[in-house]
Parts: sequence; C-alpha cells; structure tokens
Amino acid sequence: MSEIVRIFLDTETTGLSTVKGDSYGSHRIVEIGCVKTIDGIIVDKFHAYLNPEREVSQGSKEVHGLSWSFLRQYPTFCKIYKNFLNFIGQQVLVIHNARFDTAFLNWELAKVSQEALSNPVEDTLVLARKKFPGSPASLDALCRRFRISLAERTYHGALLDAELLCVVYQELCKEQNVFDFRDLLETPDVSLDRYISSKIRQERQFLVSQQEASMHEDVMKRFKN
Repeated sequence: MSEIVRIFLDTETTGLSTVKGDSYGSHRIVEIGCVKTIDGIIVDKFHAYLNPEREVSQGSKEVHGLSWSFLRQYPTFCKIYKNFLNFIGQQVLVIHNARFDTAFLNWELAKVSQEALSNPVEDTLVLARKKFPGSPASLDALCRRFRISLAERTYHGALLDAELLCVVYQELCKEQNVFDFRDLLETPDVSLDRYISSKIRQERQFLVSQQEASMHEDVMKRFKN
C-alpha cells in the first residue's frame, strides 16, 4: 500500500497583493513554513524568513509582527527557492486559502525564472465551507471549532500556522466509523439494530411534561426580573 504524503504550507507577506502593491512596489513573501506528513504523521519541516527588499505594510506587520529591520538579516527568495522546491517536490500541498499563497509563490518563482507550481492542491478553506456552510472558516475559527489550542499564537507565523493547519485538516477529514455487529454473528439478530452507528445521527426527541414546562417558565420570569 503506497504512502500518502502531504505538505502543509503557509506564507506571510508584506501585504495582500503582488498586483496592486503600494508605494514601495509589489508585495513580497517574508516567511514560508511547511510541514511534511506521511500517512498523517509529521516527518519533516521547512522554515525560512525572507528579506523582502522593501518595507512591510503596517497592516501586515500587525498580523505577523515581522518588520523589515528584522528581516534584512535573512536571505532573499532567490537564495532559498531551490531548497523550498526540493522540499515540496510534486507532493500534494494543503493550504488554507490556497489562491493567496500560490499567487505569491508563483510570482516569486517567476522573478527567478522558474515555472509556476504544478503540485496538486487541497484548499482547507474550500473544505471548511463545504462542511460548515455559513460558518466562519478562518484558520482561527476552525481551531476554536475543533478546540485546538492557540495559546502559543500571539502572532501569525508561517510554520506555526502550517502545524495548526495539519491538525485542522485531520479534523476536517474525520469520519465517524460505521460498525455493523451483525458481521460478527452467523445469525443476524434484528435487536442489534440499536447498536449500529451511523454517519448521520438521528435527531433525538425529548418529551417535556406540563409540570416541567411550568417550572421552566417560572425560572425564565425570574431571570427577566
């Protein structure tokens, strides 16, 4: 049976768009974080801070806390892209809001005369919106939904967010197992129906007596007062 390899990826940037940019020019990537898993187990990580060769917008600085004065000491994208491409290979990339990250990565790759990424991509933002339509689907919101601790996350960080994304993805893809205990018996027993779990739980009905309803109304009136 072949192993399933995935790369969970996140980036931080100087702004929101390579196309619009600002007075300093096009926005650039300032951090890349990747987590490699095999069959759901983390086996390797890739992380790089990058010198964007320009100022970081105030809005982005408030998100990830990275200033140009800090980033100047690190290499530019052209110095690390080979290591990055070697790390991701042609494996499946799992990204939250993939259009944003891939647009920045492909723009940076074009600047160093490299082809755009051709990896298969799974977008957890799309998965979350399909699974929980109408609900908040940011990475923070999904972490809260799945009770994943954000205690270490004072700022957005590419590697930390890639690690959180790995856990979120596993939660998004979880399916409740279906057990049919009849398979264990030579003669099926209809009475076993109540032990067979289903992926879709039936709605439970709760009967409320008149006395309980009256007590509830009394309590609610006291709250209002």
